[in-house]
Amino acid sequence: MYPLLRWFLFRFDPEKVHYFTFKLLGFWLKVPLVKPIWKSLYCIRHPLLETEVAGIRFPNPVGLAAGFDKNALRINELAACGFGFVEIGTVTPVGQEGNPKPRLFRLIEDQAIINRMGFNNDGAEVIVGRLKKIKPACVIGGNIGKNKVTPNENAISDYLACYHSLEPHVDYFVVNVSSPNTPNLRELQDREPLTSLLQTLMNEREKIGSSKPIFLKIAPDLTDSQLDDIVDIVNETKIAGVIATNTTIERSNLVTSSDKVEAIGAGGVSGRPLTKRSTEIISYLYQKSNGSFPIIGVGGIYSAEDAIEKLMAGASLVQIYSGFIYEGPALVKRINKAVLKKRKKIAHE
Repeated sequence: MYPLLRWFLFRFDPEKVHYFTFKLLGFWLKVPLVKPIWKSLYCIRHPLLETEVAGIRFPNPVGLAAGFDKNALRINELAACGFGFVEIGTVTPVGQEGNPKPRLFRLIEDQAIINRMGFNNDGAEVIVGRLKKIKPACVIGGNIGKNKVTPNENAISDYLACYHSLEPHVDYFVVNVSSPNTPNLRELQDREPLTSLLQTLMNEREKIGSSKPIFLKIAPDLTDSQLDDIVDIVNETKIAGVIATNTTIERSNLVTSSDKVEAIGAGGVSGRPLTKRSTEIISYLYQKSNGSFPIIGVGGIYSAEDAIEKLMAGASLVQIYSGFIYEGPALVKRINKAVLKKRKKIAHE
């Protein structure tokens, strides 16, 4: 069923299709009796799927990565697709349009996506208004960033503003300094500014008496020495852990013709081309840190096997994004079934 729907949807502009499917999902799950049937198709509940990470009990280890539901429009509808957690954002203090369109492109031959959205979102105030109106059906993460017009030397104030706005309404935070689509943002991944940013947020967390964990999302383009710095920074600032990884600026391993890729221009690549690299980074961080902090694995998960590979490499949870677009909600169920089967086997050994 989904391959036919995907064939149809892929005839149209990716960004328009994204918002169309959001509206369609919202309408469809409001039809009487549809939601319980839909949930019976895609949701799996089992005690062995429950996963505790950073003090939060996730109903299952499969989440939706940030960027899909930026504006907290369909959290419960996405939970009905089987996700144990949904990460909203990236949220900035003030709403912004993002980069000029077109800014979202499919690389079908690579099962990939290139995006240069540029933190387009409705802003913290509007998004908080939506969060206040829902009774969440899953764990919610808040991915936070800075506005494009905010210089890096003032970035901390933007992250603090988002933190304070979202803190009563999300279960965990993700600091996004790794998107390639906001000018100079990745400079904040350097050791000194990153340590300062994370320590400030952790100090603020302590000041207000919050226990909600803060994660750091990193780029897949970091060197081993930079990853060593990340391990040191996590241990120094005592943040909860790392999300590995964001999109990549690497283009060398694409099947799509170089002419087509060059015509698309700048942007971060997500999907299949990230599978190997994101798993390598998960493994590297896990081994270097001796498993001292949790890792949420994301990047190129298109099958249950891909997800299990990341969990075996050291991830505590996984997130999907491009795989959800290419494979549909059945992917979430396939991953959860595979994880459950593995955990049942371990429990009986």
